[in-house]
Amino acid sequence: MSIIVGLGNIGQKYEGTRHNIGFDVVDEIANTLSVTFGPSKGPFVVAEGRHRGRNVILVKPTTFMNLSGTAVRKALNLYNTEVDNCLIIYDDLNLPLGDIRLKGKGSDGGHNGIADIIAKLGSRTFPRLRFGIGSDFPRGKQVDYVLSPFKPSEKEPLEEAIRTAHDAALCFVREGIDRTMNMYN
Repeated sequence: MSIIVGLGNIGQKYEGTRHNIGFDVVDEIANTLSVTFGPSKGPFVVAEGRHRGRNVILVKPTTFMNLSGTAVRKALNLYNTEVDNCLIIYDDLNLPLGDIRLKGKGSDGGHNGIADIIAKLGSRTFPRLRFGIGSDFPRGKQVDYVLSPFKPSEKEPLEEAIRTAHDAALCFVREGIDRTMNMYN
């Protein structure tokens, strides 16, 4: 069984923002698997499906981004799944818009949601998919930037990148992190 966690902030005012790209990718996967999100026994909404004979659990934390670790820890415990089988998808300012990078471990890179996951899991070793959101903002305006919607001119490349991230996440389900990194990095 694989768990795919998309990071974001709950609430309508955050929909379509750069910080919620993790939600957008897992929504795309849910569409492909023909599943819908519903309540769970943890601080997240969940959708359960199958991909090529494998069980897939899609998770969107209902905590705010900075407290994502609580949801990830609870999902791993609830579904009795090892962290190696849990892919975290999140926004990254350090990558150009639409670029993706997969890693099996690493630091938080300044991302508060990842920092909380590291703290709650007590480990930096978990698969992750970093989704580039660019960094076209004035000094001191990072928060405004990540909580802003994408520009109309970014929509087409964004849709293509979401599809690529979707494909990489499903490859992770089939092949694991090492082969997926070789294919998509």
